[in-house]
Amino acid sequence: MNLQVEVGGLKLKNPVMTASGTFGFGREYGEYIDLNQLGAIVVKGLTVKPKEGNPPPRVYETPCGMLNSVGLQNPGVDAFIEKELPFLRDYDVAVIVNIAGETIEEFAYMAKKLDIDGVDGIEINVSCPNVKKGGMAFGINPDDIFNITKEVKKVTQKTVIVKLTPNVTDIGVCAKAAEDGGADAVSLINTIAGMAINIDTRTPVFKNVIAGLSGPAIKPIALRMVYEAARAVKIPVIGMGGISSFKDALEFMIAGAKAVAIGTCNFVNPNCTIEVIEGIKQYMVLNNIEDINDIIGSLKVD
Repeated sequence: MNLQVEVGGLKLKNPVMTASGTFGFGREYGEYIDLNQLGAIVVKGLTVKPKEGNPPPRVYETPCGMLNSVGLQNPGVDAFIEKELPFLRDYDVAVIVNIAGETIEEFAYMAKKLDIDGVDGIEINVSCPNVKKGGMAFGINPDDIFNITKEVKKVTQKTVIVKLTPNVTDIGVCAKAAEDGGADAVSLINTIAGMAINIDTRTPVFKNVIAGLSGPAIKPIALRMVYEAARAVKIPVIGMGGISSFKDALEFMIAGAKAVAIGTCNFVNPNCTIEVIEGIKQYMVLNNIEDINDIIGSLKVD
């Protein structure tokens, strides 16, 4: 049985990754699961300097998902290289580093710094809805996506993935802008802009008013966008958005995703990634499928 997939030149032992922002730098989850079993770990988004993030509350549970407004809290790229990357190097798992800048120059600066051993890929975050500068402001403009990708590609030999926002009219246009800029792959979707209101105080739950919705509620939207993006570009698509079982993961792969990432479900079930991998294996056995790549993009549409 072959579970290996290739994403923009990066060979993964299986197609199951963690979604940035839901898995920290792997330390906490390493107490519950064998990190070596994962296809890749996508670490928490990094900025040039340490970032405190947004004031609390930062998360809010909804009936079928979660709103968050963390605001890219992180220790900064230098602290990651010094303190977190050595830990990850001890594992036989691909490491993809999510970077978020306020300017094109910041994206390029971090990509160049991370062009080092132990880092296998760079995920350009142009899709975070919870920051005032950068983030989704870049992701909704195809020209910005093109320019950031082009500048990052100039300074790194690593696989470059562009993480797209769903808060756009045409996801295919944005995916194509990333491809034209030289991206090796695109990943989608990040959270969908949403909000919650405290009816007692009649005020927004979050200081920023708008937050990002994730979890099972957004899966049908994410699945549709992955399907559309896969039809718009030739580079690999990494699908995510509400995946909480192997059946969810298979839906994304059948729609065209080369790999999938688990996000919100990590908070509910720390073993979710491993269960998805094992479920895919069982599905392949039951259906006499020898190669996972035979499933990718196999959707039948009349």
